[in-house]
Amino acid sequence: MRIFLIIYVFVIVATVSILGFRGSLTTKPPIEIFPDMDHQAKYKPQAESDFFRDRRTDRPIPAGTVARGNYLNQQAVFSPDFKDKRLGDTAFHQGKDGQGEFIAQLPIEVTYELIEQGRERYEIFCTACHGAAGDGNGVTRPYGVLAASFHDDRLRSETDGYIYDVIMNGKGLMLPMRDRISPEESWAIVLYVRALQLSQNAEADALTAAQRTELGF
Repeated sequence: MRIFLIIYVFVIVATVSILGFRGSLTTKPPIEIFPDMDHQAKYKPQAESDFFRDRRTDRPIPAGTVARGNYLNQQAVFSPDFKDKRLGDTAFHQGKDGQGEFIAQLPIEVTYELIEQGRERYEIFCTACHGAAGDGNGVTRPYGVLAASFHDDRLRSETDGYIYDVIMNGKGLMLPMRDRISPEESWAIVLYVRALQLSQNAEADALTAAQRTELGF
């Protein structure tokens, strides 16, 4: 019994010595058994840094960065009287007109730079399933992931707005891309898909004599 009391008193004294009395004030830092990286070296917002040339710890957003989520929700972000041609353009952001119908053609200017951007984004996000030629023969096909072929009559006759909507919002097994690419990049992919369709279904009569000679027709 005496040994138990000695141990009991020792535990109380040790606990009070380490933790102190309840409600007492102290300027000593607390003892942390598991600090969990709470006090690691780090930069604070809007502080200075000798590492960067402009001495800012806050770094500019890299070019081409796309915000995650519905970052173009104009009604939730802006006041009702705010006017902006790009933000308020439902054709550009949704691929639909004011009546909710898919638009027939791209709402932006078609340029060589845009189709090159579409080719780059297509190779990154689409080739694995739809194949380099857009025929659905991607690397996922042997594993049972059957992607649509853009050369089917149904998709050749679909509007540009419909293809844009599928890219951004997904369909079936295809996941939405709206959190990974911007609307402009999505329209660029639509343009490149049209180029792939034309490459497999072009009529020789639509080519000039020089082009037919170059291709061996």
